[in-house]
Amino acid sequence: METLQTLIVEREAGYLVVRIHRPEALNALNNQVMDELTAVFSAAEAAPEVHAVVLTGSDKAFAAGADIKEMASKTYAEAFREDFVTRNWEAAARFRKPIIAAVAGFCLGGGCELAMMCDIIIAAETAKFGQPEINLAVTPGGGGTQRLTRAIGKAKAMDMVLTGRMIGAVEAERAGLVARITPLDTYLAEAKRIAEQIARQSPLAVMMNKEMVDAAFETTLAQGVLFERRLFHSLFAFDDQTEGMAAFIEKRAPNFVGR
Repeated sequence: METLQTLIVEREAGYLVVRIHRPEALNALNNQVMDELTAVFSAAEAAPEVHAVVLTGSDKAFAAGADIKEMASKTYAEAFREDFVTRNWEAAARFRKPIIAAVAGFCLGGGCELAMMCDIIIAAETAKFGQPEINLAVTPGGGGTQRLTRAIGKAKAMDMVLTGRMIGAVEAERAGLVARITPLDTYLAEAKRIAEQIARQSPLAVMMNKEMVDAAFETTLAQGVLFERRLFHSLFAFDDQTEGMAAFIEKRAPNFVGR
């Protein structure tokens, strides 16, 4: 991987901490950020020692949106030809291992869309979420209307995208967008604790559980239940299932090996 200019990556035991680092722009997301994120996720996907990723920004902003300066002059033809946004914004959504978003400060527009592509959002009390694209006479372009509506329902999603209103951490948790709220000084530590806990589990079971929950957003109940059952059955072909159940019966910690 080439030297990163907009991200800071730290390796922990079993997981990565990836920090968006564009302080001069409140971590606004441009093509360079998203290309570098794509490269990091691709490398992490192939690394057996990486079981999860913590994605974060700064205490002021997870990401305050997409970089408006980068897109303001684009024509329709340019946006269409480049497949602007779509071409490099879905890496987090495609990543097969869990991503925990640790969010403080502004999480707006493209930043909110990126957080929603993650699997768990841990919010500091200072977090502010929103899709304010309406104020620029445009719409969300990275899946914002679709993921937000599925996460919090039509009424509140309409309220946010049509008015540009931001919601705080408490309202976001109450609506189902956020999993946990912590004080500002502990939000990243909480996200790391979750990553550590996930890293101790069977990586096969973790990936399959993630696929099952994601499928619930995109299939009917009958299809989702069948998918769940088939993956559940398949886990009995792996050593980790034998080890996990044996350890439970023998009242000891399991030793998962990922096969």
